Amino acid sequence: MESSSVFANILRAPEDPILGVTVAYNKDSSPHKLNLGVGAYRTEEGKPLVLNVVRRAEQMLVNDSSRVKEYLPIVGLADFNKLSAKLIFGADSPAIQENRVTTVQCLSGTGSLRVGAEFLARHYHQLVIYIPNPTWGNHTKIFGLAGLSVKAYRYYDPATRGLDFQGLLEDLGAAPSGSIVLLHACAHNPTGVDPTIEQWEQIRQLMRSKGLLPFFDSAYQGFASGSLDADAGSVRMFVADGGECLAAQSYAKNMGLYGERVGALSIVCKTADVASRVESQLKLVIRPMYSNPPIHGASIVATILKDRDMYNEWTVELKAMADRIISMRQQLFDALSARGTPGDWSHIIKQIGMFTFTGLNTEQVAFMTKEYHIYMTSDGRISMAGLSSRTVPHLTDAIHAAVTRVG
Repeated sequence: MESSSVFANILRAPEDPILGVTVAYNKDSSPHKLNLGVGAYRTEEGKPLVLNVVRRAEQMLVNDSSRVKEYLPIVGLADFNKLSAKLIFGADSPAIQENRVTTVQCLSGTGSLRVGAEFLARHYHQLVIYIPNPTWGNHTKIFGLAGLSVKAYRYYDPATRGLDFQGLLEDLGAAPSGSIVLLHACAHNPTGVDPTIEQWEQIRQLMRSKGLLPFFDSAYQGFASGSLDADAGSVRMFVADGGECLAAQSYAKNMGLYGERVGALSIVCKTADVASRVESQLKLVIRPMYSNPPIHGASIVATILKDRDMYNEWTVELKAMADRIISMRQQLFDALSARGTPGDWSHIIKQIGMFTFTGLNTEQVAFMTKEYHIYMTSDGRISMAGLSSRTVPHLTDAIHAAVTRVG
């Protein structure tokens, strides 16, 4: 009998708001159903994509009979760490040349953020982190469970469907000195709204003048604009001034390695000595958490990054993914314009990255799910990567109906 279970008093937890969208989509039997909730790239045919260069790297690894399945060190695969730091900070980064960076392999973006958060909660003097409003749903939980106090700074302006830059500067300006600030390196999730280079420079100046500690979440390098260097511009700006910062990297999107859970946490320090002490403490965070990271995905990344031809092949495939998403934005904007759908939809082509923050409200989203079998998160965020030329008309019909029929 259930009542005899020591767990009988456990309540059923709600579905994860993002992953729950896919659960609902899978239960729908309509042939017209469309899942725009998932943060994963899809081809024009709506299928998941494994990059050719990834298949090639994987084949090389499998064919190499000298490879074994031994444990990696606590900090992960050395080549992977070195190459990951180079990818985000730039090959000629003074911080790397001066050995002021410590990089540890982690479990994708989530794991990198969590290890960084646990480290800060244990060793940093200011236990407050400011995160943008809105932000990825998991951020609040990651930092809160690690023991940091989570506060928000203004970021998105629903009226312009763009950046509330004034609000952002006011909130960071009012943050206590030394506070940690989470920054999306590019392709802000969920809004797709990024600061301009000039705005980034103002943010940098303000943060450095107040001694705020930047913690970058870089989940989309190369995936936003199609250029690995351009998408790392914000991070490099903060490293160039000689100051300290943290950066979490994920290879889920830009190499399509979602399920391999490949990521890295880098901490840029003032001196090589500090970096080495920081690394010794990161090991103490990781060891009781998961001992050491998995070997396969990191080996794929290292194989591609250290071979010039494979690296070049990767950049071509990466740009093709970014370009398809940019073209989906244009097609959706053009279709809504041609349809005469009320409102200004230019934000669809101004925003960048995997997601568009449509500006649709909860009722309109619910209407589109019920009447058109289109699934997305209730905040109106849609994954552009889930769209195709074939499904743009269906989505246009749904948005048009939602806007004209639901307030």
